[in-house]
Amino acid sequence: MTTTTAAGSDQAFFEQRGFGQTLGFGRRPALIVVDLINGFTDPGRPLGANLDAQVDASNQLIPLMRDAGLPLFFTTTAYDDAGLADAGVWGLKMKGSATLRAGSHDVALDPRVDYQAGEPILIKKYASCFFGTDLLSRLVSQGVDTVIVTGCTTSGCVRATVVDAVQNGLRPIVVREGVGDRSQASHEQSLFDLQAKYADVMALADVIAHLRTRQPA
Repeated sequence: MTTTTAAGSDQAFFEQRGFGQTLGFGRRPALIVVDLINGFTDPGRPLGANLDAQVDASNQLIPLMRDAGLPLFFTTTAYDDAGLADAGVWGLKMKGSATLRAGSHDVALDPRVDYQAGEPILIKKYASCFFGTDLLSRLVSQGVDTVIVTGCTTSGCVRATVVDAVQNGLRPIVVREGVGDRSQASHEQSLFDLQAKYADVMALADVIAHLRTRQPA
């Protein structure tokens, strides 16, 4: 009860100060499915957690994006260097990074994800899907002004991607049921922060309803 009361008090305080304004959808959204790879969706792996619900939520959005002719991106995190030099200092902070070897089972998309051959899979080395990739150029060239984000983890790669998105002038939409984390506390706090400062955190049903209004490009 104390936690709920504190959360409600925080929300009221932030709203009074003008945080959490609605950004809404722009003219052309893209979907970014962040790191739904075996190493993260298998709870038995060092970096894994149960993300069954997040896979399912993503799979409800993916065909709607295809039907509307809207851009769709998948990402993975993978390291080529035998000594993890391409993981940099981050590799020192998280020993589990050693499991994310390029070409391994852990860095492959979870086979349950509704991926079709030829769709882009961006390979990143760090948390944000924008850092060290050509994602921004791809979005700009396709006229995207809004990014819908699902995947993992809410406190890590999802959060970093959303912060970079808004800093690059994009409207981030975080699908509440579509993102997950190893820690429920981190997940909830990150959603609170994202809604307050960087993104619209929306229910899956509302995002689906919006996408169903989109006509094929």
